Amino acid sequence: MNLLNKTIQEKSVIENLIPQKYPFIMVDKLHHYSETQVITGLKVLATNIFVKHGAFMAAGLIEHMAQSVALHTGYQFFLKNEAAPTGYIGAIKMANILELPKIDQELTTTATILHEILGVTLVQVQVECNGAIIATSELKTVLAN
Repeated sequence: MNLLNKTIQEKSVIENLIPQKYPFIMVDKLHHYSETQVITGLKVLATNIFVKHGAFMAAGLIEHMAQSVALHTGYQFFLKNEAAPTGYIGAIKMANILELPKIDQELTTTATILHEILGVTLVQVQVECNGAIIATSELKTVLAN
């Protein structure tokens, strides 16, 4: 299956590319993949566990950013015909939450790999909603052994 040149939004495909399971899935689209970048999406639904008072909480945005990185890693492993590994947020160097998205808004998130060595990945992440940047971060993720 060649997923490089099309948006993937089939729930079962996304769920097989990341280790998280329902109700803790915070990505629902893969728009673009390359070795050094991934562009993901998420439609904020009222049923999302991180929605409170009609808005997607900051913790949800950070988890969405981390799962965007997990989707990048999962797709890398998919290309090698291997199962997606479990990973963790090792550190959040910086996170700026400028706005909380509302129910039914679409997030488009770009994660750019800055460095990747021995299962530790340093990533710069930018989340957009309605054409505006609403969050940025620099994360370090770590793969479990």
